Amino acid sequence: MDDILKKALERTEREERERGAKAAGQQAGETAITAAQTQKPAAPLTAAPEQPGESPNETGPSETLKSTPVAAPPRNRSTRKVELQYDILEENKIVYDCRLNPVADQVKILRTQLLHRLLNLGGNSVFFTSPRPGEGKTVNAINIAFSIAQEVERTVLLIDANLRNPAIHKYLGLPDGPGLADYLLGRAEISEILVNPGIDKLTILPGGQPLATSSEMLGASRMADLVNEMKNRYEDRILVFDGPDVLTNADSQIFSHLVDGVVLVVEAEKTTRQDVEQALERLGDAKLIGTIFNKYQT
Repeated sequence: MDDILKKALERTEREERERGAKAAGQQAGETAITAAQTQKPAAPLTAAPEQPGESPNETGPSETLKSTPVAAPPRNRSTRKVELQYDILEENKIVYDCRLNPVADQVKILRTQLLHRLLNLGGNSVFFTSPRPGEGKTVNAINIAFSIAQEVERTVLLIDANLRNPAIHKYLGLPDGPGLADYLLGRAEISEILVNPGIDKLTILPGGQPLATSSEMLGASRMADLVNEMKNRYEDRILVFDGPDVLTNADSQIFSHLVDGVVLVVEAEKTTRQDVEQALERLGDAKLIGTIFNKYQT
């Protein structure tokens, strides 16, 4: 009788332990599910908050530079392909084919002189600027880039560094889209903003959205790191930067020291001697490798 009672008690204790373990397991599972349901998702990478008096696209430099990088979702890494509108190129005086345009020989002369001086310095990056807006720096930068691309042993990257008033895409008839400004603000990767215009050995990096904080962006370490990376990635690549003018803002003074050479474009019968002198003074010790006397008529 004692053995039977003992076995019954042991069986009862065993069943109670099993029920307790099962209940504990269910409670743990419910706790895990509850925690998973209440956990907040990671904050996405967003632009800095809008500041009073600014448009949503104009982000202050301090907020941007202090932001902590967050893992972004997978992106499309392929370079955008865009068809150029050749009627727009002709209208904007862009020499896109040195075999057809009668002005091509003059562009080739400028290209040869520029490359000779640039390579003598051991450099591969040139910055086009002018004393004031509207003196022809963008057209000359584009024409030189197109001409370099038609050399046998050169490739060229044309970059719109005029973040205050980007214009390369307008001269080429390209649609609006992300560009250098978006990269500097952390809103896009380089692979997302490069444009393949369908011309062999030519790649374009547009400016993107206009920035009121262009001076701060051009002077940030992110810009310096990008220029250094682009200069050293390919041995046969020439970088052609179209920048802002010198006298209406500080952008050119800041950026000109990141490149190997500077070309100053002046317009015949418009640019004054005083403007040229002031521009040269502001550029200071930047490496001026040439001056283009634009729109001169014999």
